[in-house]
Amino acid sequence: MIVYPREWSRRQNSAFASIASAAGGGRRLAFIGLSLRSFPETRARAAEAMARAKRQPKGRIGRALKSALIAAQYTWARRYFARHPGDVAMCWNGLTGSRRAFMQGALDAGARRLFVELAPLPGRITLDPLGVNAESSVPQGRAFYDDWSAGDPARSGEGWREAGAGLTARASRRADVGQGSAEGLGAAPFLFVPLQVPDDSQMRLFAGWAGSLDGFVAALGEAARALPEGWHLRVKEHPSAKVSLAPQLAAATMASGGRIVTDNATDSFAQVAASRGVVTINSSMGLQAFFHDKPVIATGRAFWAQPGLVTVADSAEALRAAFAGAGALAFDAGFRARFMAWLDREYYLRVTETPEGDWQLDPAAVCRVLATAPRP
Repeated sequence: MIVYPREWSRRQNSAFASIASAAGGGRRLAFIGLSLRSFPETRARAAEAMARAKRQPKGRIGRALKSALIAAQYTWARRYFARHPGDVAMCWNGLTGSRRAFMQGALDAGARRLFVELAPLPGRITLDPLGVNAESSVPQGRAFYDDWSAGDPARSGEGWREAGAGLTARASRRADVGQGSAEGLGAAPFLFVPLQVPDDSQMRLFAGWAGSLDGFVAALGEAARALPEGWHLRVKEHPSAKVSLAPQLAAATMASGGRIVTDNATDSFAQVAASRGVVTINSSMGLQAFFHDKPVIATGRAFWAQPGLVTVADSAEALRAAFAGAGALAFDAGFRARFMAWLDREYYLRVTETPEGDWQLDPAAVCRVLATAPRP
């Protein structure tokens, strides 16, 4: 049986129901239960989940209450899966806060797990037994993909590009961030920097040496001075970010000597297409830039931030060096083809959307993933 907490999105819940049906049945929890009978590990597990929580309470009382809630959720999940050793824990994302506690409780009870998340490819979803984003089961290193593709030319070909059909820029929730015409981009060479949502899990957990989006923007201001003559950075804020980064971008522009241009109006993929490369912490647009054959610089942790696929800038000095050599940025096209073919054929599951707006997954594909889910 698949056991999973209810989400607020109809599509997410329908995807859960489809996965559970394929696996032979499921139990949807209206909420994660609570148990006050703690384990020796409860305090440490709660502290870890609390540190990853997206919304951090203000004040000691608020922190104490949320810590107690997460601890009780961890303890309940661990006791539940210990009593039901054949059940599988599933949740959306599962990296932070209460969901982290739920999945960690299942892990410590010896249960199998499934992590679900949107995929950066249209019509696909992530279903992973280990985690999502930088904590996913996606293999690291070229050797795996070379072995996987050996003897099958189609696995090193261009078929993966079809997975990007229909890839469009995210609709904006902000009046000052749009997806407009590319007429004003001009001919000057630039690197495109799509910013991310400041407080999402990608920033909280995998931002790397920059530490945060603010730290990344400040680093851009310093490193941009190393760009070749006539080059600039073209930066766009995330269309779903609730808070504008205009003050931070103004400071970075000044630090760069005017070599940063903020363009919140032009379509994001039009800027990718016109750029000489993409710079990101770990945005999905870094992976999506592969469809435009653009070199990518990644400063944070991501499953696709592998040498050869992208330029990994693991320090401020490395970022500055990458900018200084902007005209020579490159990537291994063969590695990218095999990597993307594996994602397309083996990793991401296709989603069918019903006329009612529900998401349905192929039962055979779900069962294949479930069969790989390890027991702790």
